[in-house]
Amino acid sequence: MTDELLTAIELALENRWDEAHRIVQRHDGDSTAAWIHAVLHKIEGDLGNSRYWYRQARRLEYVDHDPTSELQEIKTTLAPSDDRP
Repeated sequence: MTDELLTAIELALENRWDEAHRIVQRHDGDSTAAWIHAVLHKIEGDLGNSRYWYRQARRLEYVDHDPTSELQEIKTTLAPSDDRP
């Protein structure tokens, strides 16, 4: 699942929102997928739906964050610990 979520992040960073969205939808119930889902809806401009997914992810503190920076942060949390500096 981690590889798929990383792929979703890369797709989102490439402005391929629909493809990224399809991936995260397959992982409904996972908090990291919900967090990515929240960012995708923020990018789309659907702030109500975005807030719903932030609540699911328990990450409401990120509602006003920059989506690109936020996706990079999520990517860092998903990276294996031996890949971190």
